[in-house]
Amino acid sequence: MSHTYTSIGWNRQKKLYDGVMAAGIIVYLGLFIGIGSLVHPNATLETLLIRAFGTCALLMLHIILIIGPLCRLFPRLLPLLYNRRHLGVTMFLVGLAHSGFALFQFHALGDLNPLVSVLVSNTRYNSLANFPFQPLGLAALLILFLMAATSHDFWLANLTAPVWKRLHMLVYVAYGLIIAHVVLGVLQAETSPILASALGAGMIVVLGLHLIAGNRERAVDRPKTTADSKTGFVDVCSVDEIRENCAKVVTVSGERVAVFKYDGKVSAISNVCQHQNGPLGEGKIIDGCVTCPWHGYQYLPDSGASPPPFAEKVPTFNLIVVNGRVLVDPTPNAPGTKVSPASI
Repeated sequence: MSHTYTSIGWNRQKKLYDGVMAAGIIVYLGLFIGIGSLVHPNATLETLLIRAFGTCALLMLHIILIIGPLCRLFPRLLPLLYNRRHLGVTMFLVGLAHSGFALFQFHALGDLNPLVSVLVSNTRYNSLANFPFQPLGLAALLILFLMAATSHDFWLANLTAPVWKRLHMLVYVAYGLIIAHVVLGVLQAETSPILASALGAGMIVVLGLHLIAGNRERAVDRPKTTADSKTGFVDVCSVDEIRENCAKVVTVSGERVAVFKYDGKVSAISNVCQHQNGPLGEGKIIDGCVTCPWHGYQYLPDSGASPPPFAEKVPTFNLIVVNGRVLVDPTPNAPGTKVSPASI
């Protein structure tokens, strides 16, 4: 890695977040093992550890998946999104511990390599009741490892934001594999309906929140089509619809544009942050810069360029104000192109 990157840039908020997260995991594991040993006195410590780490990782994955839509619906929860990568890496480590204990207990004492044993010990793929569920968990763990290993900004910068985002969207593939792993494995041996009910409830919450947030976003994606006959600019909104130092997000020619109002003028830039494709229009102008609500990346509203020494740039849009209405040129300028703000 380049010497310009540090492993983790901990600030006070991240330290507090990580401290609460670590304490929560320790408390969960302690309670699970303690209660489990009372309910199942014949269970071995290894079995309790496998179940404790496995259920903890599954719970953390559900939390990770609902943070995004929750932040869309309730912007006050954005600090959770700001630190979500820490939660993701920790979830992988908890899942790795679950896999390690399971690998030791079920596959480490034979003649085969434990990883080979996972793949070949059960090949009854044509039987639903005896389906080899462990390879599904191993495949999910490999995806989570790939995501954890590339969670650092070094990889984000070198893979580019679109490629990095596509890679990390594999979390939904991992989620599907883990659900299948649990359904085909643990639920086959469990007679209690509690685990099945909890798993079903978790899936409903994840799916429901994504559908609600996605339906809400559809309204933003409706394109503005009222163009001025003389200039060709598109009427996107009224100046009064935009709060001071905030933006109105509109869709022009299939692209989301953030129209910011500040100091008696308006400017328009792309809504997509170059860091992680964050929604710039949901941020605010702080210290003269558009500040992304996800991770704090900043851009000058009239040029779309980050203040020195940073080099990120987003496209800008020409715009005018006519009779209190904001009209935007649907053709974007090159990233970092300075455009004189339109006076209100």
